[in-house]
Amino acid sequence: MAVATVDGMPKRLRVLLDVSAVPDNPVGAGVFTVALATGLTRDRSDIDLVLLARGNDADRWARLTPGAEVHAVVPERRPMRLAWEQWSGPRLARKLKIDVWHGPHYTLPLRLSTPRVVTVHDLTFFTNPKWHEKNKVRYFRRMIRAAVKRAAVTVCVSDATAQQLAVYAPPSGPVRVIHHGVNHDRFAVAPEMAALDDARLSVLGVRQPFIAFVGTLEPRKGLVDLVGAFAEVTSKYPDLQLVLAGSPGWGTAELDAAITACPSRDKILRTGYLPNDSVPSLLRRAAVVAYPSLDEGFGLPALEALACGAPLVASAVPAISEVVGEAAVLVSPGDKAALVAGLNQALAPAESERLRIAGPKRAAEFTWATAIDSYAEVYEYARTK
Repeated sequence: MAVATVDGMPKRLRVLLDVSAVPDNPVGAGVFTVALATGLTRDRSDIDLVLLARGNDADRWARLTPGAEVHAVVPERRPMRLAWEQWSGPRLARKLKIDVWHGPHYTLPLRLSTPRVVTVHDLTFFTNPKWHEKNKVRYFRRMIRAAVKRAAVTVCVSDATAQQLAVYAPPSGPVRVIHHGVNHDRFAVAPEMAALDDARLSVLGVRQPFIAFVGTLEPRKGLVDLVGAFAEVTSKYPDLQLVLAGSPGWGTAELDAAITACPSRDKILRTGYLPNDSVPSLLRRAAVVAYPSLDEGFGLPALEALACGAPLVASAVPAISEVVGEAAVLVSPGDKAALVAGLNQALAPAESERLRIAGPKRAAEFTWATAIDSYAEVYEYARTK
């Protein structure tokens, strides 16, 4: 790959990373964007990072990415933010003299002349539109197709996502698969932290033994099946608690009804969004982590559970299977009976021990350092196009 030079020296890349879609409490794609921004600032001396943030979000990004150039000018509300991207983004790119614009969350300015990179996380707007609000489906279907036609490089977070992209929104340029990493400083087996982990969980009302789910509470996560499966598993393990950790998304009425109807509802705890330190504590102390999602583009919470040595039961959707390998019990998505069998299998002492050993070994293969270096290569390639 040719590298641009000035007077025989490598020219520093001036990359704009649009972080305006990252909520105050990031999950999924937001966690990825934060990891990318902090890693590029900390580890890549060849990149001058320019962050495009919401108008009220300057302090957070200045704290997270000291040394980055932060422009907090994007409107707060989503409709205005997306309109700003299209109408004001190109003008700002020219003013800031950037080399590459990276849209880390599906979209980018369509009239931009600067080389562009876009990250596509999943294709559920096409494959399962019922899992999203109708106005988001209409917008993101159109914008994903347009973005990948204009991007110098499209990045997919898994081979599974790349294969679906080729079917539903074929890109014009090359596609690069870059897996997410794990923050191994946070998500790790840490027996010396057991007392502190227990104290953090006690404050939340979590008691052992428990099955844990971590993620946004929304229809595609398969939580109605998890509640039903939990009710059956408690007939064999009556002391179990089910902990649903995460903010409610849209469409939680079916989950609410399932919990209300569950005969073991008094053993179900909804914690809401957990503080950062409490998430690895929950994963480390869980008897099982369940991730019965009906589809994923990557499945970062599943990988974080493996890193913590948690026995994991997850859906055998293509992306999750790609990420976890043989380090988890995989079950058919949307099959409550299979989920019951998987939970019982992971709770058995011999299988639990196997999974606790296999998980960290598998998770060690995924690092943010590797992902960040790969993105730097993509940026350099895009600059030459």
